[in-house]
Amino acid sequence: MQDLADVGSEAAGDVAIDPMLPRPGEDFSRVSSGEQVRLYVRRRIFDGVLKQGQRVPQDAIAKTLGVSRIPVREALIALEREGWITIVPHRGAFVNRIDESAVRDHYELFGLIYGFAVRRATERQGEALARLLPSIQKRIAAAGEDADEMFSATMAFHRAVVTAANSPRLRSLLRQATSIVPGNFFELVPGSGKVEKQGTAAILRAVKRQDAEGAAQAYAEMMRKQGDLVVSLFRAKGIFDEAA
Repeated sequence: MQDLADVGSEAAGDVAIDPMLPRPGEDFSRVSSGEQVRLYVRRRIFDGVLKQGQRVPQDAIAKTLGVSRIPVREALIALEREGWITIVPHRGAFVNRIDESAVRDHYELFGLIYGFAVRRATERQGEALARLLPSIQKRIAAAGEDADEMFSATMAFHRAVVTAANSPRLRSLLRQATSIVPGNFFELVPGSGKVEKQGTAAILRAVKRQDAEGAAQAYAEMMRKQGDLVVSLFRAKGIFDEAA
């Protein structure tokens, strides 16, 4: 963890809304107040508005989103549990360091989790999965530059695999997992759609062969390549420079 710099206090009247923190949009309208704040803070970190080591401006965020301090505190507790921030008693919440190894580990772990899922799915319901996945993979292949369709089709692919794995433990683990990239991955990460198209096609070929291990390896390779793209994106944003 990097040193936490004290960047000034949130005094009682000092709650001006940072003009770089845009007002919440329609995406926030269907979630709880605490989830609004959690998503909002994660996106501000991703956009480089909240930088590593910086104090999270709780009062300003509450005012920007039109919520009380209670959902802000709830969101910060969740964000600390996810590893985005550290709460220092009597000082506030500070943005954690994000380095290249952490990003690569994140996607390696996703590769292991989904690799386990597709291995179990192929072993337990391989023939049914081989009938279900082609139509979903065709949606992925045909999505083109439509990030929303790519996201929807990809989520359908992953859900089909996880459902076929028939593992409550796996579903519980995935519910606790969070993405490093907030929002639509395929809109925010250049080149990710191409990797997903190639990766899901390779996974499908292995499933059709009833090659559980091959499908798991294809999943791991796809997630590793997506991690490479995120690393490149974070380098371009200067996020790793901040960590250094």
